[in-house]
Amino acid sequence: MSPKTIAIHRKPKAGAASGKVLVARHAMGPKVRGPALVAKDGFSARYDLDRIAGIFSRPAHKLAGQSYVGKILVLDTSKGGVASAWMLAEMRSRDKVPLAIVFNTVNPILVQGAALADIPMMAGFDADVTALVPSGAEVEIDPARKTLAIL
Repeated sequence: MSPKTIAIHRKPKAGAASGKVLVARHAMGPKVRGPALVAKDGFSARYDLDRIAGIFSRPAHKLAGQSYVGKILVLDTSKGGVASAWMLAEMRSRDKVPLAIVFNTVNPILVQGAALADIPMMAGFDADVTALVPSGAEVEIDPARKTLAIL
């Protein structure tokens, strides 16, 4: 992180958003549960990540320096194309993947990459999902039902 960038990620207050269930228009993959890592920022596996260390590495990214491994990423939009898609599969081969990825909007190429890497994905909510899910909250996504529950 650059000296000018300060990121503060607080645990949500007990019950602050728990009990909310959000419904997506698009979803795929198995049901998963885990901690949310949230930012109003984009996602490029090629430019935003150190895929060996399992952290966000682009200094300007709002999650710079934080591990994405085993987290449910909640981000604004996907960025990039074919390289980001195949990089998800490469990350899976080394167990350096997020538990799931949730977007406001996503492009079809990244959806294909997530499918290839067996990473659950959801997108298309009626409101900004990055504003509704607190970073650090325990969430469960159920793609078969197209739901994201804040526990």
